[in-house]
Amino acid sequence: MTDASFEDGREAPLNLGAEDADDLQVISTLAQDAIFPITEMTWRPSERRFGLLLNRFRWEDKDAAARRDRPFERVQSVLVFDSVLSVASQGVERGDKEMVMSLLSIDFEAGEDGAGQIMLTLAGDGTIRLSVEALDVTLKDVTRPYQAPSGQAPHHPE
Repeated sequence: MTDASFEDGREAPLNLGAEDADDLQVISTLAQDAIFPITEMTWRPSERRFGLLLNRFRWEDKDAAARRDRPFERVQSVLVFDSVLSVASQGVERGDKEMVMSLLSIDFEAGEDGAGQIMLTLAGDGTIRLSVEALDVTLKDVTRPYQAPSGQAPHHPE
């Protein structure tokens, strides 16, 4: 019997959870370069839940697509943060309903007793900060993959 590998899940929709900083780093990597309209952010204070509907680049499929010379793919995914106490943002024009944002990274700054701050860093110097009672994050693909409109894989010059 062998352990599952990263490649084993490439054809199945993702459904991942994070309860510690290492888990969150995996989700951050898979959600990097996801794009979403500002209208697809939801904060439900009474449920202590913040969610995003992302158009996620399928990083887990990038190498296979390149090897097979087929188009790169994106998929719609729901990124949910539970146990959220408050939400703040900087560099995000919440009144601009046409704004489309790009997620660069998700980081966790631990506080006391499992609480802390989750930082969502956006392209263009935007940041969303979630104060959380505990780290409880879910990333779930909710549609079938589709061809990336740009036809390109995201890249970041060094």
